[in-house]
Amino acid sequence: MILDAARAAASRLFSPEFRFVFLKTLGLTLLALLALWAGLESLLEWLAWPWLQTLLPGLPSWAGWLGGIVAGIVLAVGLALLIAPVTAIVAGLFLDDIAEVVERTDYPDDPPGRAVPALHSLVLAIKFFGVVVLGNIVALLLLLVPGVNIAAFFIVNGYLLGREFFEFAAMRFRPEAEAKALRRKYAGTVFLAGLVIAVFLAVPLLNLLTPLFAAAMMVHLHKAVSARGPV
Repeated sequence: MILDAARAAASRLFSPEFRFVFLKTLGLTLLALLALWAGLESLLEWLAWPWLQTLLPGLPSWAGWLGGIVAGIVLAVGLALLIAPVTAIVAGLFLDDIAEVVERTDYPDDPPGRAVPALHSLVLAIKFFGVVVLGNIVALLLLLVPGVNIAAFFIVNGYLLGREFFEFAAMRFRPEAEAKALRRKYAGTVFLAGLVIAVFLAVPLLNLLTPLFAAAMMVHLHKAVSARGPV
């Protein structure tokens, strides 16, 4: 069931509809990062450099030039690391588009789901971003514990990603409380599906597609477990 859902989701990733959502997501992500770059650079020029000149008077002129280069490199590396998580929060706003494509093309005879309200989608996107960041902080702390570091990354992300994306897919058809109850009933299956998503997340560049893959996969998984009977 899980592998079938993963294969079905992967087969849709490069369809025209998915490509459009991904390009829209990536474009908004790059705009957000460029705005962040400009803001941080202006902040450094306005605040950090005058403070440094006051703290260390008599700095040569080339120190500012060198400091600007170093700051630019640090900002570039930091923003590169932010591409995946920022893409995740932006993509969270378009998950309903992905779910609608999967439902329309793969389940044409079933009633379509309801789009999650825009404000609720934003809350879910922020929540998803927060739990992923928190989960990875915990995983990074566990890197100090020999033998559990890699396992920690997959276990933490598998649980969090499985939970959030399954509940999203379920809430298109059920009240939130019922979606959570269904997720608890099939907790083991949802966790294993989350591990598949975590593996996807661990692959550089491919991880930019993680929210789209996860949403499509969980639509298929929700359909499969719903066919087994009521909650």
